[in-house]
Amino acid sequence: MFNRFMLIVVFVPLAIILIALAVANRDLVAFTLDPFNPGNPKLTLTLPLFIFLFLALAIGMIVGSLATWVKQGRYRKLARQRGVEAENLRQAVSRTPSAPQGPAPGSAQGPALPKPTT
Repeated sequence: MFNRFMLIVVFVPLAIILIALAVANRDLVAFTLDPFNPGNPKLTLTLPLFIFLFLALAIGMIVGSLATWVKQGRYRKLARQRGVEAENLRQAVSRTPSAPQGPAPGSAQGPALPKPTT
């Protein structure tokens, strides 16, 4: 249900906007890497504008994802350390001799009370 909602409410309008953007920006644009000689054909790439727009969007998403991943590295390291510590505690508990398996004192199912006499 949630997947269908996401598809209809988010992705369909986004696809319509991207298609409209691509259709509106079909003209060829020259992208040059030589600022001193812009007419140099070896360092000039001529493609439709929407391709440059989509490439810029994709590169921005990749750079942003990498920056977030690097920034959150300390939290992942801390989570791994806590996971190892928890596993060590589980192993230590499983190695200790176990106590009799009865209900804990003061719990709802403590020792049975004697039967009342009438």
